[in-house]
This record gives sequence, C-alpha cells and structure tokens, in this order.
Amino acid sequence: MDGADRNAQHEAVVERLIACINEGRIEVMDELFHEDAVMDWPQSGERVVGGENRRGVYRAFPQLPTITPRRIVSAGDLVVAEATLDYGGPVYKTVFVFEFRGDRIARETAYWSEPFDPPDWRSRWVEVA
Repeated sequence: MDGADRNAQHEAVVERLIACINEGRIEVMDELFHEDAVMDWPQSGERVVGGENRRGVYRAFPQLPTITPRRIVSAGDLVVAEATLDYGGPVYKTVFVFEFRGDRIARETAYWSEPFDPPDWRSRWVEVA
C-alpha cells in the first residue's frame, strides 16, 4: 500500500470514529482502536489505558458530544483532526492527534478549549472567522 492509500485508510478510520460517536454506537470503537490503545487528555491530566477502561469511560459518559469535523490531515501513521464538540450546552474547539499501528488507532491525544471572544487590541491585524 502506498502512502496516499495508507493516509486515506487512516483518515477513513477517524471519520468512522466520529460517525460512531455521533450515532452513539460506541461498540464500534473496539474495531477502530487496538485493545492496548492509550487515550491521553493532557488538559485534565487523565490517561485511559486499554480497551476495558475506554469502554468503561464511554459507557459512563453523561452525554456524548456531537462532533463536527473541521479538517482532517494525515501523514504516515499520524492523523490530526480538528473539530467542534457540542455537548448540548458547552461547545469545545478540539484537536485530536491519532497515532496508528497498522490499520487501528494505538494512541489518541485530545486537546480542547471553549471558544472565547478575541481581544480588541488585535482587531487591526486579524480576521475573525
């Protein structure tokens, strides 16, 4: 498989992950992650190690977010996805970094923050999206 095919395959896994969370079908995650995969959440300092813990966390989620992808880029065994997570109240801008081993996710690192209004002092140099 050449690099472009591998990138497309990995991006498809991430797109499927987003779809399964949006549909509330968390059991599909077992097909996408290695059983020993690690999920790192640096902002809270948490690390979810292994499938049993991942399943426990996602089954106990008070409300799964609706994930709206903004952009997905990949190179080799790395996929970066930018997205908005909407929990039906709080909305977060998120960056996911996925590391693959073969055709499954071996590590996910997620960074998220709530949007904020830009300060006035920057307004003459920036565009607001």
